[in-house]
Amino acid sequence: MEQQSLNPEPQQGDLNWRLSAHPITLLCFLGFRTSALLMYLFGVLFIKNFILVFIITLLLLAADFYYLKNIAGRRLVGLRWWNEVNVASGDSHWVFESSDPTTRRIAATDKRFFWLSLYVTPALWVGLAILAIIRLSSVIWLSLVAIALILTITNTLAFSRCDRFSQASTFANRALTGGIVNNIAGGLLGRLFK
Repeated sequence: MEQQSLNPEPQQGDLNWRLSAHPITLLCFLGFRTSALLMYLFGVLFIKNFILVFIITLLLLAADFYYLKNIAGRRLVGLRWWNEVNVASGDSHWVFESSDPTTRRIAATDKRFFWLSLYVTPALWVGLAILAIIRLSSVIWLSLVAIALILTITNTLAFSRCDRFSQASTFANRALTGGIVNNIAGGLLGRLFK
């Protein structure tokens, strides 16, 4: 009778950074994502110096935005996006690019870490925004959370739009073309100006 091992061998797709095709990229990506959240949390709870926490968290958020947009997205899942402005007309044009799945193999572990982190981080910032609103003494922190939400949701929607091979792109297309955004903004503005 064979004895089953309590620790089975890790399989591709497990949440184990050692299985990553690009472990340094993955660790830096996760490091930037978590460091901004942790700096905000520990800053609110322990430091109490709004300016110091604001600047450090903002720098970490900017580094996360840049690293995710320009390095991690391309290396981990083969996706890129950018914005081009037509100089003559001043119109803004978003460009979304994804690698061909037949020519580039994406590691399942990298893909799972990437998408999980991409969707969980904005949800955590929304939770922190709700906490800042509930605790009236920390409403000033809401400005930092708003910046974090703008940066993380922008990356989330843009990468979802890039990934034409998933169902997430359907939601992103609807959100970016104005369906969800117009409904929310119209409802809020309609209530304000009644």
